[in-house]
Amino acid sequence: MAVETYLIGIAGPSGSGKSFLAKHLKSILKAEVLGLDRYYRDLSHLPLEQRAGMNFDAPDALEHELLIAQAAQLRHGETVPLPVYDFITHTRTSKTETLKPSEIIIVEGLFTLHWPGLRELLGTKVYVDLHDELCLERRKSRDIRERGRTVESVVEQYETTVAPMAKCYVRPSIAYADVVVSGTEHIEDGVARVVDHYRRRKRQ
Repeated sequence: MAVETYLIGIAGPSGSGKSFLAKHLKSILKAEVLGLDRYYRDLSHLPLEQRAGMNFDAPDALEHELLIAQAAQLRHGETVPLPVYDFITHTRTSKTETLKPSEIIIVEGLFTLHWPGLRELLGTKVYVDLHDELCLERRKSRDIRERGRTVESVVEQYETTVAPMAKCYVRPSIAYADVVVSGTEHIEDGVARVVDHYRRRKRQ
């Protein structure tokens, strides 16, 4: 009988340090990472200008039905064809990337702890917490450096959709976390608590 893949879920607001934590856990646990950003809905049926104006910070922006189905397949040892999303055109490409099951898969993204159907698949549920002011500073630094954004555009988007949607949908999901990691603590400390929870659950 095949051994089930263990899923670790990481949620938290934009800029809190989810990807940073996932990167360190991947290295230590020899895990694969499944990012929720892959599952943004295809907007190719809309004009480009309208696509760019969509609210990408609400749960409905993601095709959570496919996400949950593929997470369940991975947990049960199946290989899945992951969607590939083009953030420039806001469309899903015709390509897929294969993810084979491994002993541990880390599911990471804003809404990882939002959907009950996904939560019930997770062996360890993690929330990375950080206040809005520092989240915004980190987002400005990232978007200006990596995405060619202006300070004004980043701040406007953050105040208009990012922070309000986080308050409504992301921050409440801390209630479901097994482990809460602060976005300002030493990464080694947060990693150690997540790994400890994983190992205790595996011994049960």
